[in-house]
Amino acid sequence: MAGQSDLAFDPWDPAFLADPYPAYAELRARGRVIRYEPTDQWLVPHHADVSALLRDRRLGRAYQHRFTHEDFGRSAPPPEHEPFHTLNDHGMLDLEPPDHTRIRRLVSKAFTPRTVERLKPYVQALAGELVDGLVRAGGGDLLADVAEPLPVAVIAEMLGIPDADRARLRPWSADICGMYELNPPQETAQKAVRASVEFSEYLRELIAARRKEPGDDLISGLIAAHDEGDRLTEQEMISTAVLLLNAGHEATVNATVNGWYALFCNPGQLAALRADRSLIPSAIEELMRYDTPLQLFERWVLDDIEIDGTVIPRGAEIAMLFGSANHDPEVFRAPDELDLTRTDNPHISFSAGIHYCIGAPLARIELAASMAALLEKAPTLSLAAQPERKPNFVIRGLDGLRVEVR
Repeated sequence: MAGQSDLAFDPWDPAFLADPYPAYAELRARGRVIRYEPTDQWLVPHHADVSALLRDRRLGRAYQHRFTHEDFGRSAPPPEHEPFHTLNDHGMLDLEPPDHTRIRRLVSKAFTPRTVERLKPYVQALAGELVDGLVRAGGGDLLADVAEPLPVAVIAEMLGIPDADRARLRPWSADICGMYELNPPQETAQKAVRASVEFSEYLRELIAARRKEPGDDLISGLIAAHDEGDRLTEQEMISTAVLLLNAGHEATVNATVNGWYALFCNPGQLAALRADRSLIPSAIEELMRYDTPLQLFERWVLDDIEIDGTVIPRGAEIAMLFGSANHDPEVFRAPDELDLTRTDNPHISFSAGIHYCIGAPLARIELAASMAALLEKAPTLSLAAQPERKPNFVIRGLDGLRVEVR
């Protein structure tokens, strides 16, 4: 599908997907809000506007808490997509208060700084084991061998998903996340529906097992909270578990491979990091800014808003361009340069407002653990082949990252 002919922004163009950042510069020069017909959205490319809109309660991730589809001027999803929407729409990322507040309050107990800090030894040990395997093999696929298994194992451990079942999680997650792309084709929707049904059935059985034999895990904790009077339906438990798995690893996987590829493409910065591992915390923030794992975040306009003289009516959809905001020269000095020493770095890769990423502290621990293990155990790590980029725009990542350890 082609984009608007006068715009370099075209989320279906392989050249754009390879490097969208020049097109973002053009969008920012165009103005603060740009109508984009192919997706029936308003694009917002500037950091100040994106940051403000993420906190603006005139926008929402959902609208059915206030309007019917007809009142809002929108069509209901196709009936055959219902399993995906049932699963997606009961997760807190796509809920608004008071339901969002209620569910987030329960889940946040598992992501307090103290709780996350207790996971650090487990995360560091697992990262070390995975990197040891990569080193013994003389290299491999950084995505499949390290970036992916680490966060999947951590979130599965938190949820209480048995080891034997964890290989099923990533394929389900990948198929469901395909629906978050712009104008997904029918084949993508069919895969997402099938994965939604299978994943939901699996979790329904796991919840039933935890009711009989509770464990020291998040699903057991949600069941206990429900039994103690905090209302949480079974569908909300299922949707919450799926959201935590998808959000709990997707961004971390892509941040890891995007980040290491950026380091390989900037050998001076990689050399500086190898020489001074105290740069790891600022390096993580800079790599997430430099090549943002989540490029776009959508919101519905619940009440008319005005941006730079343009009134955006109720019922419209706004696409906030995180990747563009993270390269806004009004906020970031030399934004297209990778600078691991950058300290003034208010990137919005973890979003903001009530939907700020609840797992951000855990993601930072995972990214730091894998980076530290690779720097220590694989000091000669190098790129073995140019990677292929996934044909996705919203969730930005690579199909793999072949590396070697001499």
